[in-house]
Amino acid sequence: MIEIDKITKLYDERAAVDAVSMTVETGTITAIVGTSGSGKSTLLRMINRLVEPSSGSVRINGEPTTDLAKHILRRRIGYAIQGHGLFPHHTVARNIGAVPRLLGWSKEKIRNRVDELLNLFSMPPEEFRNRFPAELSGGQQQRVGVARALASRPDLLLMDEPFGALDPIIRTRAQADLKRIQRTLGSTILLVTHDMEEAIHLGDRVAVMDAGRLVQYATPAEIIARPATDFVAEMVGGVDRPLRLLSLFPLSELVEEGPASGEALPERTSLRDALSACLWSGRAAVPVSRDGQVIGRVTLDAIRARAESLQ
Repeated sequence: MIEIDKITKLYDERAAVDAVSMTVETGTITAIVGTSGSGKSTLLRMINRLVEPSSGSVRINGEPTTDLAKHILRRRIGYAIQGHGLFPHHTVARNIGAVPRLLGWSKEKIRNRVDELLNLFSMPPEEFRNRFPAELSGGQQQRVGVARALASRPDLLLMDEPFGALDPIIRTRAQADLKRIQRTLGSTILLVTHDMEEAIHLGDRVAVMDAGRLVQYATPAEIIARPATDFVAEMVGGVDRPLRLLSLFPLSELVEEGPASGEALPERTSLRDALSACLWSGRAAVPVSRDGQVIGRVTLDAIRARAESLQ
């Protein structure tokens, strides 16, 4: 659990972060979202003390971060940034193993952890272990950056705009990777983004910041349905609100018996993505699969009815 208590950062008497308090539950993803200059990145960096707070405190599993030397604290916290930050002259394996080496892990333990993470990120170790960053695609580099942040099994993973430099298709895949890995490892993640769509898609809870203040901290559904301020409502987008809510519900909620043509969509697919598939292909229904087997269908009419009920 991460407890942030009235944390403040002043620059020339101006509050970049103004008395922010929030609790992040273990094993969840919290997305911190806001416009440029809202204080979201400063808040993140105060957690691992890359920026020292002017006042307030942070506790990780009950222990104040100020009780630890900075270098010890940072070895316990993974940190992934936009553009991955890999060492260009080190191999993928050496990049991922950087923190475990500092912690004195054995070569065998490091190698096993590197291979475990590469497999987790769908990058076969025998193919990628000895490559250099310049030999990877942008998406692969970002995966290695996240794998490096996870290598030492940290208590917490901080991510500052990790997918901002990726093109939309690769970014979507990277987001799906992160959710899958987080479910597999049970990691606690705080992620900064300027993109409300990304925050809603990834976050178990969303923290919205405006001018240094935390203006709302809630589940994605509550953020969309009941924005606390005009600023939050503007970020969510009034006309897009039903579509955003559809992205929170899986196909499995509307499955019915009956035929449908075309490629089946996994039952975890969001209703919003299924709506896009129907409209793109001109179909009135899509088949739904579980573990590769078709279990039924979801109709366009059912998706539209759910959207109307959310307005």
